[in-house]
Amino acid sequence: MHLTHFIRNLSLGVAVVTLGIAVTGHAAEPLKVGKSVPQAFGFVPLDIGVRNGIFQKNGVEVEILNFGGAPRLNEALTSNSIDIGLHSGADMGLAAKGMPSKAVAAMAGAPLEITLFAGAGTPIKTVDDFRGKRVTVSSVRSLTGWLMQELGRQKGWGAGGIIPVEMGQITSSMAALATHQVDGLSIDIGTAFNMERQGKGHMIVKYGDYVTDFHQYVISATNKMIAERPNDVRAFLKGWFETIAFMEANKDKSVAVAADVQHVDPDIAGETYDVMMRTFSRDGHFMPKALAVLQRSYVEMGTLEKEPDMATLYTEAYLPK
Repeated sequence: MHLTHFIRNLSLGVAVVTLGIAVTGHAAEPLKVGKSVPQAFGFVPLDIGVRNGIFQKNGVEVEILNFGGAPRLNEALTSNSIDIGLHSGADMGLAAKGMPSKAVAAMAGAPLEITLFAGAGTPIKTVDDFRGKRVTVSSVRSLTGWLMQELGRQKGWGAGGIIPVEMGQITSSMAALATHQVDGLSIDIGTAFNMERQGKGHMIVKYGDYVTDFHQYVISATNKMIAERPNDVRAFLKGWFETIAFMEANKDKSVAVAADVQHVDPDIAGETYDVMMRTFSRDGHFMPKALAVLQRSYVEMGTLEKEPDMATLYTEAYLPK
């Protein structure tokens, strides 16, 4: 081969390889996705999608970051330490206080993952038996605190119909229940199923059976992410809803991942799956009635002083068409 032709071909080859590296590097730029708590079943689709290559198939490399509660995840959204956050609809109201993010999809509707649980040895058999009883919440101004208040409102009991007892940690709540300092707990459904197996009490009701118009979970993206990587937001959401479809068609595979992530027996993960698949959104669209309840809840929880313009807190522009 003539020397000039060799050099030209060599240069072209280097350029192609370099271009390939640049393109691959861009496509593989990880998307930092945070879960406000690591083990909630509502966030398990993220793990299922990653382990089954669904996000990767859509051109997104996901790095899962777990946080020890919503406040820490919201701090990460505020500091742009993560790109996307999975958290509660109650948290999307913080955008009205300056958190630089916007909800980009509704993940789940009614709060079926949060339950009202009665301790063993109590006379509580129905929801009505909880009137005047002491029940733990993570905080009076938290989602569990508001759900208890809303249940009392719907039952016509007024403020204080159920007496909230603030317990930050689930271990503290369980200890208080075991020593009869409280009559019940507000806990996730997986823990409720597990405690029932251990004879520590029984689940009375899922809050979502009463609070039917709601968005328990939403997906939020930072404003920076939306502005700089809008196509990655679209690709992530496409992968998310493909994962929900995968879960619907593959219970056994989904339950196996859930059991591993939640550190529970597969039969408990299976029971939780049966409940939660009823509330997962299939398309990510926000429901007007749910938004109206959230709007009211922000004031009742003390998150905001007045009801916000909900249209400023979310967008549906990046949902799959």
